[in-house]
Amino acid sequence: MTAVAEVHITMLRKMWLIRAFEGKVDESFQRGTIHGTTHLYTGEEAVAVGACSRLETGDLFTSTHRGHGHCIASGADVRRMMAELLGRHTGYCKGKGGSMHIADVSSGNLGANGIVGGGIPLAVGAALSLKMQRTDRVVLCFFGDGAVNQGSFHEAANLAAIWSLPVVFICENNLYGMSFPASKAMKTKSIAERAGSYGMPHRVVEGNDVMAVAQATEGAVRAARDGNGPSFLECQTYRWKGHSKSDANRYRTHEEIEEWKTRCPIARLQQQLLREGILTREDAAEIEREAYAAIDDAMKYALDSPPPPLSELLSDVYA
Repeated sequence: MTAVAEVHITMLRKMWLIRAFEGKVDESFQRGTIHGTTHLYTGEEAVAVGACSRLETGDLFTSTHRGHGHCIASGADVRRMMAELLGRHTGYCKGKGGSMHIADVSSGNLGANGIVGGGIPLAVGAALSLKMQRTDRVVLCFFGDGAVNQGSFHEAANLAAIWSLPVVFICENNLYGMSFPASKAMKTKSIAERAGSYGMPHRVVEGNDVMAVAQATEGAVRAARDGNGPSFLECQTYRWKGHSKSDANRYRTHEEIEEWKTRCPIARLQQQLLREGILTREDAAEIEREAYAAIDDAMKYALDSPPPPLSELLSDVYA
């Protein structure tokens, strides 16, 4: 098997792992095993996997409130992730961060963020630090369509452009900011057009095509490494589930959701690998089975893990 084929199979494995993880999280919230709230990434797997496939050791990324996919795509341990969601001491943040605040700075994950657009200025600050250190490292900055109407986006994008910072802005346009259509929230034909006003390269990408996302990210990352400043990618995709677990989905039609499900990013990649002879149907079924088995194991690990001790109640609290 060629190195390229192995990369593509790894992409498929990660996409299935995200799908299985989110399915278990959805089920666990309904059962009351996980408390609080969550924002599922189901249907958007190609964006995280395609973009993170172009990260190298030392690169960084910032995530969003819908961040499980970015964590898994970057290689996070699903056992520690599940433990974090269940509030266990073995989680990435010792059970104190939960779904919206998983972080692992040691691996370049600067954290998910419960504030819409909150990761954007953090990514630009990290990119400034990398430039001042004279490294060739880059920062990927994930955010949704709703974040582009936040003032923090415009201020951060302007600074990134005028200072030629090594950051790649990746807008996951899933068509809705909570329950409000992006098409009614801005007048431009594409969100990517807004980046042009700050003088940075920008393009619209088929967000359900993991190869297209990877290729677009590769070019943007290369430009950033070479000192050519930031780029903006608008990845058009769709979340299959509601905005959060409390979302009744009344603003979307059943027909719209089902039509987008026919564009499933996992099925798209899987069919491509089958056509190219890289994968057999038996291989594909085994990859899916292994993903769900890994998540079952992660849940067992989390349930068997202890909660944070009372003695650490005020540890790691900075504000």
